[in-house]
Order: sequence, then C-alpha cells, then structure tokens
Amino acid sequence: MSEIYAAAAQALKDKVRLVQDFPEEGILFEDLTPVLADAASFTAVVDGLAEACKELGADMVGGLDARGFLLGSAVAYKLEMGILAIRKKGKLPPPVLTQEYELEYGTAALEIPNSGIDIKGKRIVLVDDVLATGGTLYGAKLLLEAAGAEVAGNVVVLEVNGLQGRQRLEGTPLVVLNQMGAAD
Repeated sequence: MSEIYAAAAQALKDKVRLVQDFPEEGILFEDLTPVLADAASFTAVVDGLAEACKELGADMVGGLDARGFLLGSAVAYKLEMGILAIRKKGKLPPPVLTQEYELEYGTAALEIPNSGIDIKGKRIVLVDDVLATGGTLYGAKLLLEAAGAEVAGNVVVLEVNGLQGRQRLEGTPLVVLNQMGAAD
C-alpha cells in the first residue's frame, strides 16, 4: 500500500470526530471538520485524494457541491488541473445542463454550465467527502456523460457502510481513503 494512502487513512483515524445520534438517533456521524482544520491532516487527505486522481488518469477534477468543492479545489491545485464545480440545481446562471437523480427519499438535481467550459472527451474524476447512498455521485456521472465527458472514477474521503452506495457506482472505479488502511 502507498505511504500516501496510509498517511491519509491515519490522519482520518486520528482526527475524524465521531458524533453519536446525529443527525438523528442511531446514526454515528463522522465529522471531517477537525481533519480540515488541522494543516497536517488536511495535507495528508488532499495528497491521498490527489494520488487517487492521478492513478485514475484524470484530465480534470469534478468537485460536488459543497464539501467536494473544498477538497476538489485543493486536489486540482496540487495536480495543476482545472476544477469543475458541479452545483445543486438553481445555483448557476443559465444556460445550464441539468440532471435529475433519485435519492433515498425523493429526487434532486445537479447542474453545470452549458457554455464557457468544454468538457467533451475529458476524463473527469469526481471528488466528494462522503459516499452514502451514491445518489449524488451517480447523478454527477450521468450529467457529465450527457455533456460528453468520461467519468474516470470516484474518489471520496469516507464511506458510510450499509447504504449500498458502492453498488450504485458499480462499473466506475472507486477509491475511499478511510478504507485504504491506516498505519498502526
């Protein structure tokens, strides 16, 4: 295993704040705020995400609204690539490309600009903080494919087990930093 991945996993193990019964009873919330606030931990996580994006052959990073913007921007800067902000519906001026997708309880939509950015033929790696049900990452994939891009993979910091998000993303490479194994 790469030392870069081990350092990221260790930073997560050391700094993620676990909050029981949030946002509702029975849920263990993994708060990344302490990771992002600690320079060494933030650097280790960004380095891990960047390594995964490089291994997946990215031309560009796609950051998902909103924490994916923070992480994806740092990764894109490190790799000297552009970042595509994939926004929630209604946050961008027209013209936009919109993709609706299914969530566990209802639907949502993502948008990207329909002019000013040419992503046709680009290999884009999607970066986000958490993989839960996989709905948002899957919706982003559909949106980018409709725009003529290829989704080279999904790179996330944490995965919530038991919500079947991984299955929803089958067929597209997935890297989850907190499952890369921490140094003991």
